[in-house]
Amino acid sequence: MQTLSPPTSNALNLKHVLRPRRVAPSRIFVKCAFASEPASYGVGSSRADWQSSCAILASKVVSQEQTSSADQNGGTADHIAAVNGHKAAVSDLQLVPIGNLAQANNKPLPPKPLTISDLSPAPMHGSKLRVAYQGVPGAYSEAAAGKAYPNCEAIPCDQFEVAFQAVELWIADRAVMPVENSLGGSIHRNYDLLLRHRLHIVGEVQLPVHHCLLALPGVRKEFLTRVISHPQALAQCEHTLTKLGLNVAREAVDDTAGAAEFVATNNLRDTAAIASARAAELYGLNVMADGIQDDPSNVTRFVMLAREPIIPRTDRPFKTSIVFAHDKGTSVLFKVLSAFAFRNISLTKIESRPHRNRPIRLVDDANVGTAKHFEYLFYVDFEASMAEVRAQNALAEVQEFTSFLRVLGSYPMDMTPWTPSSRGD
Repeated sequence: MQTLSPPTSNALNLKHVLRPRRVAPSRIFVKCAFASEPASYGVGSSRADWQSSCAILASKVVSQEQTSSADQNGGTADHIAAVNGHKAAVSDLQLVPIGNLAQANNKPLPPKPLTISDLSPAPMHGSKLRVAYQGVPGAYSEAAAGKAYPNCEAIPCDQFEVAFQAVELWIADRAVMPVENSLGGSIHRNYDLLLRHRLHIVGEVQLPVHHCLLALPGVRKEFLTRVISHPQALAQCEHTLTKLGLNVAREAVDDTAGAAEFVATNNLRDTAAIASARAAELYGLNVMADGIQDDPSNVTRFVMLAREPIIPRTDRPFKTSIVFAHDKGTSVLFKVLSAFAFRNISLTKIESRPHRNRPIRLVDDANVGTAKHFEYLFYVDFEASMAEVRAQNALAEVQEFTSFLRVLGSYPMDMTPWTPSSRGD
């Protein structure tokens, strides 16, 4: 495209441009330059010169008066052109080709800015879904990530909060976090993180836990002096360790697979770890005892987290997770739960956590003095989809009795069957 504008006798000054005044309308003619026609861009002999000069001239805030020398270099590559009301010759611009920029400054080119495609390539374009989990390779969270998203790229994180932040910062696409175990109960840390971060629950997966006693090859049970693992894993295997005749010290570490890695890395021949069979394979350890959990029906529930919620549906069983608080103590809890009972909505979990911003509530009574009560947040899971009218009406009623209500996610239930782990010798 080639734009022709009416010639001007003098260059425009910035202060004149900013002054409000009426300007008589001028007619601008636009001519299409076809491939067969040589296009003249006005400043240089190539389109790159024209783009470079426009970028440099547009970045100048303070205009400078240029002397009129249009007749000196007319018709050549160094002729004077008026761009944005400024007159400058190409020879005065000191343009440096892009390819020679590094040679001119004796410095390497700056790194290419990151784009959305660099941060998070879409899985439908062939890239793997990146799933963050807490622990090291061989952890049960890694197995849960593989069950939730087969063929995903698992990203280990040293802490639960790091996994949350990895999704928020687009380092990962999903996070798989444990929230409760059938023996150890709720994992309170992750419930607190669900409220602190703005991620959404988009699914759940239940993983049977199969603990093994691992040690270096050649180590015998009578040589062991301690067993290390995650605190919940130690608690889940307490009675079995005693039956095995292991009079050893129990020491807690961050995760089960990390315990196996610690034993292998430090060549500890007096220490065993409680972890999965996959951890034994990864770190070259021997399985001294298989299936040492006290209860074979040991299951951990994980939730999948994403930056955006999914669209709830009604063609399959859904579960919805909410958190709420109220100002009038636990007396309102009955009214909140009645909203679900009247609509035949089953609750699968209710969990209370102290209100961090307002942990204690004072109740004044002239007869008995001042009573102190703890303020709580309540986490509730119920079997219904937010696409159902009964669920929408239930939450509308709950909102009338609560001071705070947030839907953590409405997601498909994990309906995959599983069998209890068998205990080995």
